[in-house]
Amino acid sequence: MNIRAMTEEDYEQVHTLWLSISGFGIRSIDDSKEGVAKFIRRNPTTSVVAEENGKIVGCILCGHDGRRGCLYHVCVDKAYRKHGIGKAMVNFCIQALKEEEINKVSIIAFTTNEVGNKFWRKMGWEFREDLNYYDLTINEANITTFV
Repeated sequence: MNIRAMTEEDYEQVHTLWLSISGFGIRSIDDSKEGVAKFIRRNPTTSVVAEENGKIVGCILCGHDGRRGCLYHVCVDKAYRKHGIGKAMVNFCIQALKEEEINKVSIIAFTTNEVGNKFWRKMGWEFREDLNYYDLTINEANITTFV
């Protein structure tokens, strides 16, 4: 298994992987080829893919604002789960963020994502009950479609 930084050239395989994940939310603008390329150009060393024999089987979009990191679209192909790939990718992202002197990282998981929530708790991430998460859509064309 090869764990490496994601590049713009990985988009087609990453998008195909996203479409294979049940319950996955894909935004029309942010998750388009252009949107992901923009994200990777802003964060060239922090996003990651897991690749086996040329096939991308896992990925994480990871970026930061100079203060806090955030993981987005964390996923592993169902056939490759329970082999430490998710953990290895998260560790890759954390190391990349440390190298950029980022001291805190967050993840947002849907409450209905039982697999994801179990994974984050097992990884030792703290579930925050002291926060309310707010969201404002400023571009109505950026529609989320769930797979």
